[in-house]
Amino acid sequence: MMKANSILPILFIISQFGFSQTEKLIKGKVLCNDYPVQGIEILNLVSEKTTITNSNGEFSILAKAEDLLVFVSEKYDYKRLFLEQEDIKKPNLIILLTRKPEQLEEVVIYKPTLGHINYFSQDAADEINLKKAANNPKPLGVYDGALVNSPDLMRIGGMILSLFVKQKETTKKKIPEIKFKELATATCTQEYFYKTLRLNSEEVSLFLEFCDADPKSKIILENANPLSLMDFLFAKNVEFKKLPAIEKL
Repeated sequence: MMKANSILPILFIISQFGFSQTEKLIKGKVLCNDYPVQGIEILNLVSEKTTITNSNGEFSILAKAEDLLVFVSEKYDYKRLFLEQEDIKKPNLIILLTRKPEQLEEVVIYKPTLGHINYFSQDAADEINLKKAANNPKPLGVYDGALVNSPDLMRIGGMILSLFVKQKETTKKKIPEIKFKELATATCTQEYFYKTLRLNSEEVSLFLEFCDADPKSKIILENANPLSLMDFLFAKNVEFKKLPAIEKL
């Protein structure tokens, strides 16, 4: 009878432990700036179960405490959530995402799991590969030539090579230097100088040198916008007309 009484607490602890490790249907909602986000891929890295948010940003996925959920999308920053016991007890998880800047990001195609192709960022793909490597360790003492827990060296090497190629191309492409006077005479007609600015033929060259001395001319030269150039010339012409005749010589 004493043995039976001592076994009961042990069985109770074991049953409680087994219950705590049972998967539960976790529900949640994904938001960005208080708006629901549709089409966010959600992956349980432990069980490899996946789901997608609906038009209301809602999702549900089987998980348990100590599982790792990742939220990935082409347009939003990659996010992960390590589930704790408190998260399991919540009726609804709120996941806040941040939208990526408007630029192209490296994307890899991951193995389809729900009959469609999942697009993950490279960070998410690297973490998935590391998680799988941790769950499937290699036999001790056996070397198969693979690098353990290493990043994609071919991908990194390609990135470095592309940087060198871009730098080399930038070095080769030297933009020929254009002087402000050349830009002005190539853009504006003689009619603009003579009739609009009311300059005579002897004043045009001196007027352009007067404009070139203004630091703003360098900005105009870099942009090479015809409208900005003519507006600048018109404004400088007002100043030029106010100069004493002796300064124009």
